[in-house]
Amino acid sequence: MENKVTYWAVVPAAGVGRRMGSDIPKQYLPLDSRLVIEHTLQRLLDHPRIEKTLVALSPNDEWWPDTAYANHADIMTVDGGAERCHSVLNALNKLSGVAKNDDWVLVHDAARPCLRSGDIDRLIEQLNNHPVGGILGVPVRDTMKRADALGQITATVCREGLWHAFTPQMFRLGMLCRALSQAIEQEKPVTDEASAMELAGFIPELVEGHPDNIKITRPEDLALAAFYLQY
Repeated sequence: MENKVTYWAVVPAAGVGRRMGSDIPKQYLPLDSRLVIEHTLQRLLDHPRIEKTLVALSPNDEWWPDTAYANHADIMTVDGGAERCHSVLNALNKLSGVAKNDDWVLVHDAARPCLRSGDIDRLIEQLNNHPVGGILGVPVRDTMKRADALGQITATVCREGLWHAFTPQMFRLGMLCRALSQAIEQEKPVTDEASAMELAGFIPELVEGHPDNIKITRPEDLALAAFYLQY
């Protein structure tokens, strides 16, 4: 009998989002009559290929219990850590109790509420038989500049081959768990899962998604996300 591979989602949601300048973590800000994280989770819960979603929360989180999905049957929670890598690793360790090492895990930012179902489809279809996995992203289209601490241009950077890295980032549970553990042990700064996989010597693949899969980072992003959610 064929060994069925299952797809799981992990949402690191323990951050505070300091650049938003809000007393409330950005994932709990209102967006078009719902909370940012509620839009995000709905996109994952609605996808037929995703078995369950594991959310990593701050141990001091006081907002999660009031969300629409706090008691959802297809959502599990775990304590997050000091950085994103710690939160994701905590989630993977908990997931290891119910999932197989070769199952796929899609790690998605809590503050990316506009993820398209079609982009999840494309990610799964393109990477399903890939030996490593990969991430959603879009090629850089603008001219890129490097600046100094004073905001002065120091160089024009060639944009050929440059991509904006998005989420979900999709890797095998066992491989990603080992890569993140190694990065943390070596005290290497990794800002996303692909960075950890690269550090471990793997070559992830880039899968082109839609540019409206924006991350809520600054106050003005909320209005743009609300616009995208209309379509």
